[in-house]
Amino acid sequence: MWNKIKYAFDNLMSKGTLAMVALLGALSAVIVLVAATIISLFEIQPTGEEPLGFIEGFWLSMMRTLDPGTMGGDAGWSFRIIAFIVTIGGIFIISTLIGVLNNGIESHLDKLREGKSFVIEKNHTLILGWSSKIFTIISELQIANENVKKPRIVILANREKVEMESEIRSAFPKLKQLKIICRSGAPDNLTDINMVNPNNAKSIIVLNDDNAASDSIIIKTILAIVNNPHRRQEPYHILTEIKDESNLEIVNMIGKDEVEVILTDDIIGRIIIQTSRQSGLSMVYQELMDFDGDEIYFSQIKELTGQRYGDSLMQFKESSVIGILNGENQQVLINPSMDYVIQAADEIIAITKDDDTLIPSLNSKFKIKDHLICDFEEEVKSAEKMLILGWNQRAIILLREINEYVVEGSIVDIYAHFEVSSEIKSQVKAEYTKLTINFHEKDTTSREVLQSIQIFQYDSIQVLCYREELETQEADANTLITLLHLRRISEEQEQEIKIVSEMLDVKNRDLAEITKADDFIVSDKLISLLMSQVSENKQLMRVFEDLLRSEGSEIYLKHVKNYMNISEPVDFYTILESAKRRGETAIGYRLERYHNDSQKAYGVVINPNKSDLIHFSEKDKIIVLAEEG
Repeated sequence: MWNKIKYAFDNLMSKGTLAMVALLGALSAVIVLVAATIISLFEIQPTGEEPLGFIEGFWLSMMRTLDPGTMGGDAGWSFRIIAFIVTIGGIFIISTLIGVLNNGIESHLDKLREGKSFVIEKNHTLILGWSSKIFTIISELQIANENVKKPRIVILANREKVEMESEIRSAFPKLKQLKIICRSGAPDNLTDINMVNPNNAKSIIVLNDDNAASDSIIIKTILAIVNNPHRRQEPYHILTEIKDESNLEIVNMIGKDEVEVILTDDIIGRIIIQTSRQSGLSMVYQELMDFDGDEIYFSQIKELTGQRYGDSLMQFKESSVIGILNGENQQVLINPSMDYVIQAADEIIAITKDDDTLIPSLNSKFKIKDHLICDFEEEVKSAEKMLILGWNQRAIILLREINEYVVEGSIVDIYAHFEVSSEIKSQVKAEYTKLTINFHEKDTTSREVLQSIQIFQYDSIQVLCYREELETQEADANTLITLLHLRRISEEQEQEIKIVSEMLDVKNRDLAEITKADDFIVSDKLISLLMSQVSENKQLMRVFEDLLRSEGSEIYLKHVKNYMNISEPVDFYTILESAKRRGETAIGYRLERYHNDSQKAYGVVINPNKSDLIHFSEKDKIIVLAEEG
């Protein structure tokens, strides 16, 4: 019987603070009831007073359990003994109760610090996972939601809640109206995911960390969201990134239309090749991908129904039309035929300041300076010669992209600290038949090696990080040293070279800018910018996929002399008309005189005011969407 009592007591204690409070309350009630019963049955009363009834005895006993000082004025030893026993019991119970409540409160506070409470937010952006990208994403979402009432970001990651909040406060001392709620838990655990209320989230971003098995964790996370038995009926808007292309089919199979997937290495590889062949193009992409300035918006504009796409280009003074979202099949058409007739269900895709600035001016007063428009002669493509300094797995993607863009007979020379395996060498030489690929094992941070390479013979240079062989900071340090040597050689010889460098840590971009390079690819930052954009508008993924493919229309920077005579200032309406006659959509220009000025975006101007006059020089370029370079 004693063991059973102990077992029952242990089970009661294990139920927590409420069970302990209930037990102590019951003990107090028993003591008070027994004392009141004895006082009433034996007619015990203080000296000089009338006998006490049960109710009065109960009240006096209860007061003594709560306040030991009450018994100080009692008279009569019979009553004093009863009062003393009740008071001693009360002291024991109250002190125990205080301890239990204190422990309960501390336990609850610890639980709050652990970040395990349910999130009741609605229409929030939910981020699952933690990586260096998260700070760029928060920064961009803060700008994107400046006009939103009570914007919220909820983060669930396998880290301490206090630690996450501390890092965010350090990075963003002032978040204005944006509120960030952190919760600690496994992003691929169904119970933890339910804690952050995915059913009421407007979008969900699933981050890929630096773990080798991160793709498998992302697959589990998406499964936990879309296959949740308590999920909402309407589709989710989930955005994620994966590293291994072989996992793309699995993610698409699981997520279907609910998931937008960014294949990180593929996207970065395409941007590196496109920007390495066109100086200044990386700044164009950065302008389009971040929320600071003009962005890409969609809008259904009734006034343009029945008009041709080419005519719609002139209808916006402070916005630049770049394409159409077909209302029937939801297909994104970037730079469609100028004769495409806009239907009532179609949406205009345009670069503009905000979603409420995409308003047609229906201006017919502008005057095209036809006498300045030149006849266009398409440049004949010739074989190119490219140099890759450094090596990582992304280099294979670069070679694939180069093979798609260049003509047969082009040459790629690869120099790296470490020897590339013979299997990879054989694979790329067999697959990419347009290219002659030469491998060299040399120290790419050595100035002597770089001088011996004769870098000015190459059309472009890509500097890659040794991400597999070195730690992040050491890999970026190697890239910076190589970059500094290249720019020094360029200055000494007074010759320009096209360089695109890959940085692993976004903080190292500022260090790289002292080299006066106008093209830098910071992998994590570009992917973070893209994820931020797509999290706000699902259709933007189709736009950037279209722009980054070798097929269809892409962004090109073409010499202004191919479009017009620069003998006098010209407005952008005339530039639009000149590009339109070639089946191209003009979206901006680059002024060569600012090519080393980071404060002026290296001379890149996207979506200019079309009525402003521009003074062009011979080396300036027009930024267009076109089928071919």
